[in-house]
Amino acid sequence: MLSPEETLAIEAEMPRYPDRRAVCIDALKIVQQQRGWVSDEALADVAAFLQLPQAELEGVATFYNMIFRQPTGQHVILLCDSVSCWIMGYERLRRHFAERLGIAPGQTSADGRFTLLPNVCLGDCDHAPVMMIDNAHYRDLDPPRLDAILSSYPS
Repeated sequence: MLSPEETLAIEAEMPRYPDRRAVCIDALKIVQQQRGWVSDEALADVAAFLQLPQAELEGVATFYNMIFRQPTGQHVILLCDSVSCWIMGYERLRRHFAERLGIAPGQTSADGRFTLLPNVCLGDCDHAPVMMIDNAHYRDLDPPRLDAILSSYPS
């Protein structure tokens, strides 16, 4: 069941769209912001609230890579794996994540702090390699800078 806060937030978005079905991406983001991810049950609740077939909303949720359909860590790291980032050191950073956090792309650290996800492009090729943690964007990365950034995130 959607919480009263989630319902109010979704309803607040509705005037921006031509019909209630069109608010589906924002509704999924609202649920994810509250819960950390969108479970099957939450997806069913959003579909019912928006009067959408659940399969249609599932298609939307799985199309957008920023809608998380599995539990994530406290902080989600999107590591760009575009051609520019590969050329400028993606593989070195991926190895560093494995050494420092014990995770590969698609995994969550044992302490639940970080989930590492590959991302096709973060749009900052001239400062590759790049990543995002939650909503913060980091560029011109190397292992020492990565360590400093990771250390700034509380456990």
